[in-house]
Amino acid sequence: MQRTPSQINTALPSSTLSSRSSSNIIPHQVFNDPIHGHIELPPLLVKIIDTPQFQRLRNIKQLGGGYFVFPGASHNRFEHSIGVGYLAGELATALKVKQPELNISDRDVLCVQIAGLCHDLGHGPFSHLFDGMFNPEADPPTKDWKHEDASLEMFDHLVVANGLAQEMERYGLIPTDLTFIKDMIKPLKSDDTEWLREGERHENKSFLYEIVSNKQNGIDVDKFDYFARDCHHLGIRNNFDHQRFIMFARVCDVNGRKHICSRDKEVANLYDMFHTRNSLHRRAYQHRVTKSVEIMIKDALLKADQYILTKGSGGTTLCLSKAKTDMEAYTKLTDQVIEKILHPCSSSNEPTPPPLEEAREILERIMSRDLYQFVGETKLKKEDQEEIKKMKDSLENELVKVIRKDNFEITVVTLDYGMKNKDPINTTYFYTKANPTEAFKIPREQVSKLLPVCFAEKILRVYCKNSASLRDAKFCFQRWCHENDFLTERDRKTE
Repeated sequence: MQRTPSQINTALPSSTLSSRSSSNIIPHQVFNDPIHGHIELPPLLVKIIDTPQFQRLRNIKQLGGGYFVFPGASHNRFEHSIGVGYLAGELATALKVKQPELNISDRDVLCVQIAGLCHDLGHGPFSHLFDGMFNPEADPPTKDWKHEDASLEMFDHLVVANGLAQEMERYGLIPTDLTFIKDMIKPLKSDDTEWLREGERHENKSFLYEIVSNKQNGIDVDKFDYFARDCHHLGIRNNFDHQRFIMFARVCDVNGRKHICSRDKEVANLYDMFHTRNSLHRRAYQHRVTKSVEIMIKDALLKADQYILTKGSGGTTLCLSKAKTDMEAYTKLTDQVIEKILHPCSSSNEPTPPPLEEAREILERIMSRDLYQFVGETKLKKEDQEEIKKMKDSLENELVKVIRKDNFEITVVTLDYGMKNKDPINTTYFYTKANPTEAFKIPREQVSKLLPVCFAEKILRVYCKNSASLRDAKFCFQRWCHENDFLTERDRKTE
């Protein structure tokens, strides 16, 4: 992504421009992005980009283990974050221009841009693999920890470690803006109840919290960027037009709370967006070979956990699973951890610890394409977590009769439209050309009779880690499915 200084000197919020001479105005920086073209970012965002905490995102793959399956998926969290920062500014600015009565200030726009830029600061090695697969097994007491939690901590660390508080003040930001930015990175679910953010922004600016991470219906600029970027690198067509969404977006009052709404004729475009999300999960993110690779990386990290140590603040040393508690250590943790496992640097003649050697062997299997073997899959009939656990336990009890417990893995894949089994359009508001200030919902029967009836499904999969046991594992899985009235891939082929 190339960077060049812009000749357009419109870098600072108007509140700050008056206090500085025009000769000192710093120009916007231009980035040549393969998805959005030539984009301009204000100098404060560039200062954030040029910190070690943000630069680490260059070494964290956007799609985790997907790069081992899709050769084009080489993009990283770095460029995605820049794209989200850009789109956040585009949507906020579009609303500001179209609806001046919203009183969106330059400061508001800058905060929204920073939130978009920094929303993924907390991702660990191989993105969602770290918090979704590795951490729950490596550190069970913190199994609910998510990368958004680390993003908030890393943002605070970035500001302090690089002395950016004073820099932010120069660009017109005030202390409560930092809280505002963090609440946009990880917002509360909007339910139109009591307003709890009076110290940050007044309730009449509640819509700003829907731009980066929209808990109301999942329509946000984070998805706009990763749909376009992931599709581009995966070679999958993207049917959603985010520029059209931005063009028709308006803010309307809904039950005393302001929400971002879409034009009524855009409802089909939004269904395309959620269909694209489901398609990406089905075809790429949850691809059976992608998951095989990610299970192997997870297993390697678990074995190496206590042996790959990172220096944190105050000279402390932390293992992989504990580095997330210290942002100085976490800053050094990226996908490059597998290189430390594959090529350990040892100044002594001491032998490599057996677990670390086992971790290296697993990673070498990935490099030589000796992957965990896919045994089979079946669609689960119930989505209740307790029922799913019962099914997994039942299958595990059968598999251990023919194969060692450490030689197989049972996993459950979720495919949905982003809101579990709910139709996200049911929580989306629209307006008409004739009445652009009145928000309403569109019943699904008025959209199309071809829409999905079910918006989520769970698939139970089994992988075998040792090819010698594959035949026994497949036979056992088939038998278990038949006894529990589940269809397998083989059954579907013979129907």
